[in-house]
Amino acid sequence: MSPAARFSSREVMASVSNAVSLKHGLSLWCLESPALCRTPRRASIGLGCFRRSYVAAAFANENREFVVVGGGNAAGYAARTFVEHGMADGRLCIVSKEAYAPYERPALTKGYLFPLDKKPARLPGFHTCVGSGGERQNAEWYKEKGIEMFYEDPVTSIDIDKQTLTTDSGKLLKYGSLIIATGCTASRFPEKIGGNLSGVHYIRDVADANSLISSWEKAKKLVVVGGGYIGMEVAAAAVAWKLDTTIIFPENHLLQRLFTPSLAQRYEEFYQDNGVKFVKGASIKHLEAGSDGHVCSVKLEDGSMIEADTVVVGIGGKPAVGPFERVGLSTSVGGIQVDGQFRTKIPGIFAVGDVAAFPLKMYDRIARVEHVDHARRSAQHCAKSILSAQTHTYDYLPYFYSRVFEYEGSPRKIWWQFFGDNVGEAIDVGSFDPKIATFWVDSGKLKGVLLESGNPEEFQLLPKLARSQPTVDITKLRNASSVEEALEIAQKSLVVEAAA
Repeated sequence: MSPAARFSSREVMASVSNAVSLKHGLSLWCLESPALCRTPRRASIGLGCFRRSYVAAAFANENREFVVVGGGNAAGYAARTFVEHGMADGRLCIVSKEAYAPYERPALTKGYLFPLDKKPARLPGFHTCVGSGGERQNAEWYKEKGIEMFYEDPVTSIDIDKQTLTTDSGKLLKYGSLIIATGCTASRFPEKIGGNLSGVHYIRDVADANSLISSWEKAKKLVVVGGGYIGMEVAAAAVAWKLDTTIIFPENHLLQRLFTPSLAQRYEEFYQDNGVKFVKGASIKHLEAGSDGHVCSVKLEDGSMIEADTVVVGIGGKPAVGPFERVGLSTSVGGIQVDGQFRTKIPGIFAVGDVAAFPLKMYDRIARVEHVDHARRSAQHCAKSILSAQTHTYDYLPYFYSRVFEYEGSPRKIWWQFFGDNVGEAIDVGSFDPKIATFWVDSGKLKGVLLESGNPEEFQLLPKLARSQPTVDITKLRNASSVEEALEIAQKSLVVEAAA
């Protein structure tokens, strides 16, 4: 490969990292310019305006009253809301590139990857909306509710003036109201550095996960690229397969956009105790193939080589804008720009979930949140806005979590939750055995809190703290001898503020 043709993965991973503010990181894409953080002016497209363009449901022709494009979490929760309002039967259509009815996507990098003898998750077990305790909406459920489903037929173009969509198979669909719920696509390594070699995997759907499992059945040496959610969850699952696993990432520690160095160290030690190796602060030059064209090693920028017969790339995602660029994109955080009711600048067109750039009301900035909780809530809020007189602005509290090492026979199950904003001074409390917590305090206010291995009552306290942002005694927090004591200090601050 000539120097001119050589494309370093450092550029790819740096672009993913730089696209997200470390200050307001995680998978939370933010805009911090005060001039651009104002809540967008309410669009003058009230229900009365676009109801005139609704068409009678007549599934024998191309007309559809409501169309959801995308077959992920958001589509499933939107469908449930339409059903609850009595507006699904003969009126709602979902157009998806997926082969299955909407499912809870987080399972793909968690329980789905467990070996067969460890009771892995499988469909229909995790169709929406079981992730939030709701009904399991399998393909038969959509039929029973009168919801028309187009599987494996993604939308390829839109005619905004005619209010029509064209799918990959050539179907022409006319819509009254359109909800774009296309989510994200996995960021990939370029082909020129081996991104498409046999044995190189990206995980976004069931087919991807099945392909990876097939590789693991005969794999011995796994390299995971990326130290974020995907990397941590895939590596944890690989432990159950007894694979020789190495995680490579350019940052100084795991999940650098959220974890403090000391918190990350606790998780890294746990992974290392389970046989996982780390190569930190490293960038990949290219992936090398053997004589059979299958990946055989990973070459780093410093010239070192790591053997691998399977590589999983987990370096983030990109909003799946697809043919909807004309709807109006956010130039700051990516995705489709919407207001607090998920309305785009085009009357009758909405966007929800990972693809939507929306006003994060409580922090007064524009954000794009790549998380299942937001996908669920935004879809429900949007559908209610369309179907009812609901006019209040979406008021989301950022929430992230991960669950790993939950397979049968695991020495310990890991489960943490985070609520709020990771700004200000971070205070770690606890030893990780049995639990640990991190509190973020800015100007005396508790802004965010992360808890590992908490009990149900403790986890229920976290969103109350993050949303209320009580004034806390930072000295008392620093001197807390246990997680329980620290949470009690924070809870008392909450009570005092409520009484004031």
